[in-house]
Amino acid sequence: MEVPEWRVEPGLLDYPAAVAAMEARAAAIREGTAQELIWLVEHPPLYTAGTSAVAGDLLMPDRFPVYAVGRGGKHTYHGPGQRVVYVLLDLDRRGRDIRRFVGALEGWIIAALGDFGVSARTIDGKVGVWTGDSPAKIAAIGVRVRRWVSFYGVSVNVAPDLSHFQGILPCGLADPVTSLAEINGENRLSALDLALRRHLLGMLDAVGTLQARNSTLPLKNVASMNGA
Repeated sequence: MEVPEWRVEPGLLDYPAAVAAMEARAAAIREGTAQELIWLVEHPPLYTAGTSAVAGDLLMPDRFPVYAVGRGGKHTYHGPGQRVVYVLLDLDRRGRDIRRFVGALEGWIIAALGDFGVSARTIDGKVGVWTGDSPAKIAAIGVRVRRWVSFYGVSVNVAPDLSHFQGILPCGLADPVTSLAEINGENRLSALDLALRRHLLGMLDAVGTLQARNSTLPLKNVASMNGA
């Protein structure tokens, strides 16, 4: 199995710079000049508004910078203590199944959280990962697929300031949010990174094994999945 490049970005990454880098890398993957990429980053505090964002869900528009983005979903928060994982895969060569791709991302997060003794699950009709009896959301998913290359990805709450979520209705849902730190005291992004890497091959297998590209296949221009 061909494994994507694994990159952990140091420090807090400027959000527009991250989007520009993803755009360029996705285009290069499509052209066959770059390897697939799993890019782990941490952002300064900000809100993003996906393609399904509703203005009324932005409760505190002046609290942090707000970025309109091309991924599926509504409003979400990114900030210190949250691991954002940008997943750039060539779905043209992995089966062209966006729902399977999103399900593989959810399963990847659930498996990684299980390494910390956290029982997590999905909820029918929603995209993301929840835990506890409440339930509380611990991870969000918002992806875009252009010319069958994915970008954007997942965000997992390790030890963010959960009060920062009060400035939005996260993903348009009134569900509470939680974090690894709140559940069991784990506050190291590096610990989650190791768990995600341990389960990477399982995620890739669930998405689909890389196949030789058939250049005669028609390209679907843009697709997105709601989940923020």
